[in-house]
Amino acid sequence: MPGWETSGEAASGTAAAWSAEVVDHRRAVGRPPYERVRLPQEPLARRDELRIHGDVGSVSCVDAAGGTVWMHRCAGRPNAAHVSGDRVLVTTDSLEYTPWGILGPALLLDLANGRLVAELRGERAAARGGGRFVLGLEGYDVFDTWEYDRDGNETDTWRSYGHYVVGTGVRVVETDRNAPTDGRVVRLLPGGVVERGPRLSDPQPPKPLVLRDGTILVLDGGAVRAVGRRLDSTVLAELGGDAADLRARTIRALRWDGDRVAAIVAEQHANEPTRYTVDTWTLTLRHRA
Repeated sequence: MPGWETSGEAASGTAAAWSAEVVDHRRAVGRPPYERVRLPQEPLARRDELRIHGDVGSVSCVDAAGGTVWMHRCAGRPNAAHVSGDRVLVTTDSLEYTPWGILGPALLLDLANGRLVAELRGERAAARGGGRFVLGLEGYDVFDTWEYDRDGNETDTWRSYGHYVVGTGVRVVETDRNAPTDGRVVRLLPGGVVERGPRLSDPQPPKPLVLRDGTILVLDGGAVRAVGRRLDSTVLAELGGDAADLRARTIRALRWDGDRVAAIVAEQHANEPTRYTVDTWTLTLRHRA
């Protein structure tokens, strides 16, 4: 199925073209839906025959035969990489606690030789093509996304931050961590303009899924919401139980389960912090051509 950072195949995806049905609901005591742990040999990013790997203190580029093309030493732990043109942007975690938590520098590297082009600051990023990237950060009155060119020059900035969906443009499922939230699904336009779409109820929605026509699926509190390319929106399914409970101890995820969608909500037990009740709803999707 499509990855969350792709925008689908078509250019006119609309939320109204989709419907969904909840076909299964299960509750169990188990592990919350944390992000999948990356295996040691699994690359952070790929470009043709090249693989970008990260380890504590280094970023490396490996060719198809397993040979090291280059290695760049860094002070932190790489957590994600994004390739655009002849550049790779690597976000890192700091090995020591800082005023920004474990946020480490974002490294803009030359894909050919690993040369450091620029050291930037941001937590989430996405590739835009042509050596360009968007990079965002939230906290301490910062709720911003910046665009950088292949030389690390800032070319645009927006007052928005969250999960980036990049295709012909950039959409953001905002995560402002405020209660009540002012988060929305938005589109970033040139000149710092933010086109505001549907309001969200969840201040910290999980990563969205992107359907083949570019429609975004968002787990927004107790609902699975579809948002089209034009920021049109419809609720595809209302989840039962405690899915709408947005307390901090709730961990959420929206994932592909084959050709179906799994919406997962894990609630931490009040008196047993290591114990979670996990609800999983399975949905089938239908598209009207």
